[in-house]
Amino acid sequence: MRGEEAGLIFVGEMLRNRRKRQSCLKGTRNLGDYLPSFTQMHTKKFLVVDTMGRHLAMLLHLLLLQYFGDTEGSQRTEQTPEIIQFTHFQYNVTVYENSAAKTYVGHPVKMGIYLTDPSWEIRYKIISGDNENLFKAEEYILGDFCFLRIRTKGGNTAILNREVKDHYLLTVKAVEKNTNAEARTKIRVQVLDTNDLRPLFSPTSYSVSLPENTIIRTSIARVSATDADIGTNGEFYYSFKERTDMFAIHPTSGVVVLTGRLDYAETKLYEMEILAVDRGMKLYGSSGISSMARLTVHVEQANEFAPVITAVTVSPSELEKDPTYAIVTVEDHDQGSNGEIASLSIVAGDPLQQFRTVRSFPGSKEYKIKTVGHVDWESHPFGYNLTLQAKDKGNPPQFSSVKVIHVTSPRFKEGPVRFEKDIYRAEISEFAPPHTPVVMVKAIPYYSHLKYVFKNTPGKGRFHINPNTGLITILEPIRTQQASHLEFDVTTSDRKASTKVLVKVLGANSNPPEFTQTSYRASFDENVPIGTSIMSVSAIDPDEGENGYVTYSIANLNHVPFVINHFTGAVSTSEHLDYELMPRVYTLRIRASDWGLPYRREVEALVTLTLNNLNDNTPLFEKINCEGTIPRDLGVGEQITTVSAIDADELQLVRYQIEAGNELDLFSLNPSSGVLSLKHSLVEGLGAKVSFHSLRITATDGENFATPLYINITVAASRKPVNLHCEETGVAKMLAEKLLQANKLHNRGEVEDVFFDTHSINAHAPQFRSSLPTSIEVKENYPVGSNIILVNATDLDSGFNSKLVYAISGGNDDSCFMIDLETGMLKVLSPLDREATEKYTLNITVYDLGIPQKASWRLLDIRVLDANDNKPEFLQESYFIEVSEDREPYSEIIQVEAVDKDLGPNGEVKYYLLTDTDKFSIDSETGIVKVVGPLDREMQHVHFLKIEARDQAETEPQLFSTVLLKVSLEDVNDNPPKFIPSNYLVKVREDLPEGTVIMWLEAYDPDFGPSSQVRYSLIDSGDGNFDVDKLSGAIRIVQQLDFEKKQVYNLTIRAKDKGKPISLSSTCYVEVEVIDVNENLHPPLFSSFVDKGLVKEDVPVGTSVMTVSAHDEDTGRDGEIRYSIRDGSGVGVFKIDEEKGVIETAEKLDRETVSHYWLTVFATDQGVVPLSSFTEIYIEIEDVNDNAPQTSEPVYYPEVMENSPKDVSVVQIEAFDPDSSSSDKLTYKITSGNPQGFFAIHPKTGLITTTSRKLDREQQDEHILEVTVTDNGNPPKSTIARVIVKILDENDNKPQFLQKFYKIRLPERDKPERERGAKREPIYRVIATDKDEGPNAEISYSIEDGDEHGKFFIEPKTGVVSSKKFSGAREYDILSIKAVDNGRPQKSSTARLHIEWISKPKPSLEPISFEEPYFSFTVMESDPVAHMIGVISVEPIGTPLWFDIIGDNLAREVFYIFQMACDLNCTAEGIC
Repeated sequence: MRGEEAGLIFVGEMLRNRRKRQSCLKGTRNLGDYLPSFTQMHTKKFLVVDTMGRHLAMLLHLLLLQYFGDTEGSQRTEQTPEIIQFTHFQYNVTVYENSAAKTYVGHPVKMGIYLTDPSWEIRYKIISGDNENLFKAEEYILGDFCFLRIRTKGGNTAILNREVKDHYLLTVKAVEKNTNAEARTKIRVQVLDTNDLRPLFSPTSYSVSLPENTIIRTSIARVSATDADIGTNGEFYYSFKERTDMFAIHPTSGVVVLTGRLDYAETKLYEMEILAVDRGMKLYGSSGISSMARLTVHVEQANEFAPVITAVTVSPSELEKDPTYAIVTVEDHDQGSNGEIASLSIVAGDPLQQFRTVRSFPGSKEYKIKTVGHVDWESHPFGYNLTLQAKDKGNPPQFSSVKVIHVTSPRFKEGPVRFEKDIYRAEISEFAPPHTPVVMVKAIPYYSHLKYVFKNTPGKGRFHINPNTGLITILEPIRTQQASHLEFDVTTSDRKASTKVLVKVLGANSNPPEFTQTSYRASFDENVPIGTSIMSVSAIDPDEGENGYVTYSIANLNHVPFVINHFTGAVSTSEHLDYELMPRVYTLRIRASDWGLPYRREVEALVTLTLNNLNDNTPLFEKINCEGTIPRDLGVGEQITTVSAIDADELQLVRYQIEAGNELDLFSLNPSSGVLSLKHSLVEGLGAKVSFHSLRITATDGENFATPLYINITVAASRKPVNLHCEETGVAKMLAEKLLQANKLHNRGEVEDVFFDTHSINAHAPQFRSSLPTSIEVKENYPVGSNIILVNATDLDSGFNSKLVYAISGGNDDSCFMIDLETGMLKVLSPLDREATEKYTLNITVYDLGIPQKASWRLLDIRVLDANDNKPEFLQESYFIEVSEDREPYSEIIQVEAVDKDLGPNGEVKYYLLTDTDKFSIDSETGIVKVVGPLDREMQHVHFLKIEARDQAETEPQLFSTVLLKVSLEDVNDNPPKFIPSNYLVKVREDLPEGTVIMWLEAYDPDFGPSSQVRYSLIDSGDGNFDVDKLSGAIRIVQQLDFEKKQVYNLTIRAKDKGKPISLSSTCYVEVEVIDVNENLHPPLFSSFVDKGLVKEDVPVGTSVMTVSAHDEDTGRDGEIRYSIRDGSGVGVFKIDEEKGVIETAEKLDRETVSHYWLTVFATDQGVVPLSSFTEIYIEIEDVNDNAPQTSEPVYYPEVMENSPKDVSVVQIEAFDPDSSSSDKLTYKITSGNPQGFFAIHPKTGLITTTSRKLDREQQDEHILEVTVTDNGNPPKSTIARVIVKILDENDNKPQFLQKFYKIRLPERDKPERERGAKREPIYRVIATDKDEGPNAEISYSIEDGDEHGKFFIEPKTGVVSSKKFSGAREYDILSIKAVDNGRPQKSSTARLHIEWISKPKPSLEPISFEEPYFSFTVMESDPVAHMIGVISVEPIGTPLWFDIIGDNLAREVFYIFQMACDLNCTAEGIC
């Protein structure tokens, strides 16, 4: 919107509302005066500026009155000034001490003056009572009320201090600026106290020392603090700054109590910070800080450490009379008597009490283990395991952990672990297969946990050692050439003992010779002398001695012309060799043999010898001495004869040349083919003069020349053909015979030698004999070294290929068996133990010594039979059981179990009770011990029972073992803890700090030991607000209590003893009653002391006007707010939702009756002592826009020419609005019918004009627009007017022919007898269309060109072309036709009509007929020109036809038939 329009609207608005202008101006000024962000200086400046603005407004008002006149009178009559009056003569207000600057006082009622005259300008000022200049009076105008606001001043060093002055009485004067009217009121300001003094400790630090065994619940200290504040601000609570479970402090007395067990080792010093916190900090949200004191608790050491035993066993001599078996030292790290040792006892391992502990000297911490008397070493040959325990002199005493020492007999001296030998020596044959045993090492004494390992990797992993048995085997055959001696170390797994193993490898003929090459190749020339060395072969045998001595031989079965040196391997010729007559390639089998025992080893290699061809033959002619005649007229280039020579060598091609007789160069000889031909004519030239020619011809292979060949030629005059005769030499036949003989030799030499020495091929694998069983049995006590079974195998080969060796390749993990390398005898290598392994599956493998080596294997199952070699063994060295003294007779107390690893009767165990007693019995089969007599712990608290387990061997001596069972009687836990009293009731304030102990539980258990130790637990934790200390029974507050949430907690406490096997418990109920403390600290607060609402006068009852909202910083019910309307002019007219604060109308509103209302809205919380605050609400009633604009015409019918330029006026829309506020603020908008933007409307005037988009009548001849007229109401109202715009035509389109070029074919026309009497006959119709309308679309046709003789005519309106021309076949006529419209200016277009005259078609043999006797078509009056309305079909198809409309002349003008093929070889169809 432009500035001028805005100005007009503004002035117009003032004219319509001039009754309100002064109040509006003043209201604006006053609102600006009381913006809270302005300082006093800024406010003064604003008042000066605003006063100038008010004078300008008044001047403008006078000018307007003079120009427009005053409808209410020419002057305002002078009135007597009204009296201004405060709502109360005195107001009571409150403010907290130490309030910040610009804090407004709280007041329970509305303070200020009603503005009965809108022109009043009221100012407030404090005129007395504020000597310290602490307060300031401010105005705030809303509606017809000027509020009085009192606040503290800013920028003043003086602050409110209740301790100095607790109230002020202010006098406030109100002055009306225009009339100088005054009013006064009293303001009593009550200064409220704040919690600005904190508690103070005296002293601020405390220190106590406690022994670590101080009893729980002991009072250890008391702290003290004071607070000078009064009332609840002077009350405070003690609490720890950080929660601790070790101590508790009484919230009001400050007594500190121990609640946990002290541990000097864990914590020697406790440093705690104790707070004294004002209750006011919680109740009133005071910002003051609490005071803090420090409590230091020093923990003194008690009997904390248990004794620690260290022992060294001693092996006494058999000659000692009072031997010492161990020296024991007992250490205790406690100080004083707590660190002194009271006793050292043997608590287990000495059931017969044969040993005792003796202190070395009084007060010493060293003890000696000695015997009481004779010791039964025979039953314990490996000694006794004594369990020791020490006790100190502390109160209560501490017991050490048990210490087990092993004492042995003086006769039982095994000494340290060592190997039986320092050096083990062994030999191994090269023929030994994998897994062949080498040697077994053994360490003594034997301990099951020790394993045998190699100290270093022996011979790159050639050996393997059984870690359990010490048996060393080979992993692969060992050759002497690799190492003739091997040395390695074997050690025990603990590295305490080691031994050396020396292995000598026994050499054997284990390796065959090996040629340096897998095959050999060589070549030599033919005709070399006999004995010429051709090549040498070489083989190496790594064996030693004669086993490695190699000789050579030729192993070919067929004769070869070569020999070999047996010792050097040199191959030489033994015959004269001819390339042409003998084989060219020889394959020799060279055999290398060693001289080993028991058999030789041999190997063969292929040697390929190639005979090289030499040029040792001269060419030989097949024919010689040729004579004959040739005709003189022989043509140049014609062949005379062909010479041919044969060379036995196959190296070079034979070439021919004329050595003599061709001096005249009459003949030509092809050097390659030997063709002799005539080179120059014999009829003329030099050749004509000579009649005889003798040619000497030779042949050469490049090195050798053949004997010359002579050809004598006589030139004859007759025309006879060439006639030559030669002598045959027979060379070809002779050479063929030699080649045939050589070929036989070739074939004979290529026969492969299939003979092989039986020693060189390992054809068969060893085979076990069928008689070998698959399973055998051996008793476990079979002596070591005994033969078990002979494993026999055979091999069908011979020599080394049939030599067999045996090995156990699997299943011998215990190293109990071995097999003889050569005989195959299976023996016991180490003692068998059926209990360890009762079945072995050995993999017996037999190898031959052939190359490649072949092997066979067989699985042999060995079942170990049982012998009674194991005595029963109890599962425990001793048994201990605690039995309650009230155990019922014949009840089972324990089952002892012994296991005998033997089978059958040897492993069947029975139990016997050796101790004489009538209190217990044992079941001989199951080992179950039962109580058979009454037990009395007071008479005997421990029973020692000796039990024997014996096997039931029948054929061998029975074996047995014994064990000691200790039965300890325990007290019965038959008393549950008992609470004293049985239930509790406690009352606590809700604001007690967390960690406060609210009570102590007390429970007593008369049982003994753990059964009397009580632990407390909380079954019902009271929603997680409490917990109980399991040792002391102190119940603490762990979460802040809230009376508003819950007033009573019923806690269930369990006291449980530590009795066994079942602990007993009891419960008690603790009722905790929460005492309410007034926590309603904050009243609800509105964001502003006044607010404004607007509502329209026509809203229905119940319409929401506005929502007021107050905020309460309290939680729970203290923070729940309810709203109510308690005062104001709108009481009963409006209502408020008490929970949401939504103000709604309760009656119909009428602004003309009442234009505004005042409401006093209270917000009250739901606390026990509710707090409230209020705000003043000013509600203004707004006028309603309830009339829509109206147009002068419901429909407008304007016209406009197409192609009109921009901004051409189309029509003016006139509208008015009955509403006064909207009459000149209507807006116009085209809302429909103008998608392409052809029209525009002025939004303020309603004038519709054209746009830059050109109107095109041919595209759209009518536009229907909808114009929406809208006022400026809220919500706006609108009406719609329809505008139908008709577009007038303009001649902007020229006629358009349907085709630019028409081509038709017509039958020829015969010339009539009378040419002048010829009639015009229609031949075609051209059609043009024009998109315009009216005269602009009226078309006239004319022939422009092609009718020089005037034989053609066109109908100007219809375009039908007719002719009276007589035309024969193959003639052509081309007409140029023009179509012109009737517009201004005229527009035209042209088309060409091409007429081809063709011969008349022959009449159809079949009659022509339409497919339908009657055609019916439908056409719309709006259909355009050239629109197809139907198809006319004729039979038969394929006959050339021409269609025409006859009859109705109107029909001939309106319709025409388009001959579908008249211009394309006419068809029997036409489109109408």
